[in-house]
Amino acid sequence: MKLRLFFLLSLIVLVGCKKASTISFSSESFTESDLKICENDSCSKITIDYIKVEGDEATALKINSQIESYIIKSLFLGEDDRPSAKSIEEAARQFIIAYRDHKNEFEYNMQYEAEVTVSEMFENENILCLQLQSYLFTGGAHGYGSTHFKNIDKETGEEITVSELFEDEKGFLKLAEKAFRKEYKIPENESINYTGFWFEDDTFSLPETIGISKKNIIFIYNPYDIASYAEGPIIFEIPLKEAKPYLSNTYFP
Repeated sequence: MKLRLFFLLSLIVLVGCKKASTISFSSESFTESDLKICENDSCSKITIDYIKVEGDEATALKINSQIESYIIKSLFLGEDDRPSAKSIEEAARQFIIAYRDHKNEFEYNMQYEAEVTVSEMFENENILCLQLQSYLFTGGAHGYGSTHFKNIDKETGEEITVSELFEDEKGFLKLAEKAFRKEYKIPENESINYTGFWFEDDTFSLPETIGISKKNIIFIYNPYDIASYAEGPIIFEIPLKEAKPYLSNTYFP
């Protein structure tokens, strides 16, 4: 009887627990020197550092595909909706060719530059947060850099939407606005754009992506999101302990 009870309890535990996917990471890099077309001719400067996920084959494939897609899009200079490159090497080659075309057409002497970094920022048994950063200089007064986050379900390998990240999204929005006002000294009774921000309809909103670290929830509005380029990225944080009541129990049990 005791033995049957033991197996029954074990079965309940196994069924009730979310499957934890074990993954590991390796560091990868790519530069313009890896391209044959740069052996005897001038090239733009390209520096790509990223992680490659290893472990469960299906999960790793999905995550690596998302990382590769981000890098390819970051190097894309075309006018089409989507880049045609199917690999990082091909995207880098197209970036170089675009530079050479512009250089010849406009007698342009300044070198293009691209830096892309993808790194692991946070991981528990259910969720992986990636930090994705890019900087491109293709002429003009300055280049453009941005930081994004991608939260991924470790069991499925799929990206977690902002709505899926929270149990109480409306409550979290109020918490975030309070933290934002405190960080940028905006009185509670004043407009959220009181100090010159560009929130649409004068209403506070979360940035496109939200990052997670061991201690904080991180928010980054990139240049032009809610302020001018001169202001740089607008950043604020909320302690993870303070945010915990609003987060999904699926990813933060």
